[in-house]
Amino acid sequence: MSVRHALLALLTEGPKYGLQLREEFEARTGEVWPLNVGQVYTTLRRLERDGMVAALGDAESGGGGPQKAYRITPAGEAELAGWLRVPPDLSSPPRDELVMKVLVAARVPGTDTQEVVRAHRQYLVRLMRGWTRLKEQEAASDLAFSLVVDAELLRLDSLVRWLDAAGERLRRAAAGGWPPAPAVPASPRVLRRRGPGGRR
Repeated sequence: MSVRHALLALLTEGPKYGLQLREEFEARTGEVWPLNVGQVYTTLRRLERDGMVAALGDAESGGGGPQKAYRITPAGEAELAGWLRVPPDLSSPPRDELVMKVLVAARVPGTDTQEVVRAHRQYLVRLMRGWTRLKEQEAASDLAFSLVVDAELLRLDSLVRWLDAAGERLRRAAAGGWPPAPAVPASPRVLRRRGPGGRR
């Protein structure tokens, strides 16, 4: 999640103080990603250093209070516009702890991989039920929260489906004899990134 770009987006509505930005960030993201006020001010300082925002003077901000108000600059507007339109790099799979656990479990002698898959699947289903209850209770009146819940439910559903596929693949592998672990390349240069964005 890019706090930097989220703050730039909030500043497109007009100048704001750091505390105000933190409160609005949390409200606009369905209050599921708490933000430390120190992180807000650190990010604002970096944005100011990079010319993306400018601190307003006392006359511009309406008084001599201790807090500084910030406004977005043309460079910040250009940065935000570019970020919104450029897809994130999803060509390599993320280091997902759940995937890593199943991969590790498949190689640990004596581990019941089906039990590992089953335990994690049950946990994910419980989480989905909890998010579904929240959606029924609160999401109808809060668009940001509704969008976050939809994203989370779809993400969890994809993990459940992956666990189902992994469990079936592990069953077939166990029934057919376990293949040996792949050999480690002798040199790091031999290793090539796999996936749609890398080389074979």
